[in-house]
Amino acid sequence: MSADPRAVLTRPVPGPDVTVAYGDLPDQVADLRRPAGAGPARPLVVVVHGGFWRAEYDRTHTGPLAVGLAGLGYPVAQVEYRRTGQPGGGWPGTLADVRDAVAALPGLAVAALPDRVAPGPPLLVGHSAGGQLALHVAAVAPATVAGVLALAPVADLVEAYRRDLDGGAVAALLGGGPAEVPDRYALADPSTTVPLRTPTVVVHGVRDEQVPIALSRTFVSKASAAGACTALVELPDCEHFGVIDPTSSAWPQVALALRSLQQDQ
Repeated sequence: MSADPRAVLTRPVPGPDVTVAYGDLPDQVADLRRPAGAGPARPLVVVVHGGFWRAEYDRTHTGPLAVGLAGLGYPVAQVEYRRTGQPGGGWPGTLADVRDAVAALPGLAVAALPDRVAPGPPLLVGHSAGGQLALHVAAVAPATVAGVLALAPVADLVEAYRRDLDGGAVAALLGGGPAEVPDRYALADPSTTVPLRTPTVVVHGVRDEQVPIALSRTFVSKASAAGACTALVELPDCEHFGVIDPTSSAWPQVALALRSLQQDQ
């Protein structure tokens, strides 16, 4: 692994096989990658990128993650969505875009990559803020999601707001704090709207400074108490970016967690 964990965000990778649109706007698109090898069709894996929902971070920084997942034999879609700082980004556009993408992408991927994508709901892999978005979709539209692998997710928005993660990122997404827009937190916060029907694995590094592991511990505790099929994998020597880096020591645990979700189907 690189001495600088953030190097994964700008590591060059081959371009996608095809880009498809799930809406009419420029950011309502997804990059598709064919799975490696000649194995049977598998469920689509939809990668939801992080970046604290901000416009300066887009799907390109999950290129190494997507290439790594394709190397494991999965068809992969790197979804883009409107973000804060863009027209229509934030509440409610960011969340609506990801819901729409998850619903549309399996059909688009089957058409674009015939014989490589199994019909049916996709597996979602969300990192950081993308983990919050993946958990949100699973909670409000469970029929569209087969499973969620949440990598260092912002899984407790009230606590993330209290800690002022990334300098007001949650308030920028939702338009205020929990006391100002409680209805928005009630809909968007994974720790409030637990995905009860969707198998979920949370993988989080203990050394994470961008999104403290305490948020995942709280989410998984609430989910388990509610009867959800949710597990937490803690990685003692991992920080925030190792979970999306196929060259890191965390990668075998990420691959194992995704395989377990596929087997649950």
